[in-house]
Amino acid sequence: MTMSDSRQCEAARGATLRAVELDDDCQWRAVESGDARFDGWFFCGVTSTGIYCRPSCPARTPKPKNVRFFSAAAAAQAAGFRACKRCRPDATPGSPEWDRRGDLVGRAMRLIADGVVDREGVTGLARELAYTPRHVHRELVAVVGAGPLALARAQRAQTARVLLETTDVSVTGIAFAAGFQSVRQFNSTIRAVFAATPSELRHRRQRGEHPESGGAIALRLPYRAPYDGDGMFAFFAARLVPGLEEIVDGAYRRSLALPRGTGTVELSPGPDHVHAQFRLQDLRDLGPAVQRCRLLLDLDSDPLTVANALGADPLLGPSVTVTPGRRVPGSVDGDELAVRAMLGQQVTVASATTLAGQLVEALGDTLPSPLGGVTHVFPSPASVADADPNQLRLPAARRRSLLGLCAALASRDITLDVGAERVEARRRLLALPGIGPWTTEYIAMRALRDPDAFPASDLGVRRALAKLGRHVTTSEAHELAEAWRPYRAYATQYLWAQLSPPARHRAPKRSRHLAA
Repeated sequence: MTMSDSRQCEAARGATLRAVELDDDCQWRAVESGDARFDGWFFCGVTSTGIYCRPSCPARTPKPKNVRFFSAAAAAQAAGFRACKRCRPDATPGSPEWDRRGDLVGRAMRLIADGVVDREGVTGLARELAYTPRHVHRELVAVVGAGPLALARAQRAQTARVLLETTDVSVTGIAFAAGFQSVRQFNSTIRAVFAATPSELRHRRQRGEHPESGGAIALRLPYRAPYDGDGMFAFFAARLVPGLEEIVDGAYRRSLALPRGTGTVELSPGPDHVHAQFRLQDLRDLGPAVQRCRLLLDLDSDPLTVANALGADPLLGPSVTVTPGRRVPGSVDGDELAVRAMLGQQVTVASATTLAGQLVEALGDTLPSPLGGVTHVFPSPASVADADPNQLRLPAARRRSLLGLCAALASRDITLDVGAERVEARRRLLALPGIGPWTTEYIAMRALRDPDAFPASDLGVRRALAKLGRHVTTSEAHELAEAWRPYRAYATQYLWAQLSPPARHRAPKRSRHLAA
């Protein structure tokens, strides 16, 4: 693969984020060169072997005539291919395309990854999306190459493999924990996807792969390098809420409120992955827990396309060069993020975390199994909406606004989950008293995962621009940011970083609850 070919493929990949698909020629070049940067963007099925791989698979390169390309592992499985045992294509980072897209397909992919089909079926998925099941199926097949059942099946198989290789739970228990309806269905799917029996997959653990650690499920969450883990973890360190989060010896811990129960997670960055340890009340929540942590840490982003878009900008280019791989911090729960965003209006970060900590202590449920200083889950919108107003130590106007937001979230008049329609969510947020453009864009950036969200009125954004020599008003900041589309959320992270000292989240060796 020549340098010219490589640049063409990189340009095409960047164009993918502008709704132009990678063509077969570019995909073949990536496979031919074993380019790991394309892992997760697409999969390569080899008709002569019946196996599908990631582009960087170290096996011998197949002949072009024997190759088929798929945009999702589920599409390859639906076409009759089984996963390569050597490169384990099901363990790649997810495609950033699904995070970027705000259309029906993007919303559906995010909901399926969160386990909605396993919990509520295709009918439940369609209800969340406000379309008929037939239309959802048709759109997914047209874009992804597989319907919702096939996509959910692939995810169940991946969850089952993880549980087989990391826990001592019985095979029958794993079958139902992964979302299968019967042991027979479980055995059939595992054989079809991995060309191995559940017992053979479990044997890998006995050889020392992914050992269980103190009752926790220990996993590696892969990402595309480079990854600015120091910047990401420093962001969380500055916003730790007592009882909900802590950092111990460089590892970020927090509680999780999941569909079937609660849990905790401990996350620490590695050279090509984030190490995660999950402790869950219900093993069926493993899939959603993993996906929510991937969103929290923005692990499916593609740093190369972001660098291509922002690196040439005269204001941001130097920062992109010095700190490549900066990501957009997400959230594990959109409702929690929205409440915390409102608490953070017109106060310092330290004050906002103090207010959130008081809310957690007063209204949050206690974890059945605390982890160090992580003792509570964040209170639900319903519990806040029904609380005694005197428990909320806020100015009267902001208290009314917070209660109004929580009432709207509890009644589902506003939804901020991964399947929310971003334009409609923004419109409904702005219609609430006390919520303006800053709060709406902050929620869109972190909870709705819109990579183009931009809080132009943010004081930090304007201070950073001033530090870079551009003294602008809010409207002028909007105009300036047009050049950063479709990555204005990433541009915001680079601007905020201008105001922070170099990240050193690993330095503290004791529990930290509040930032200095």
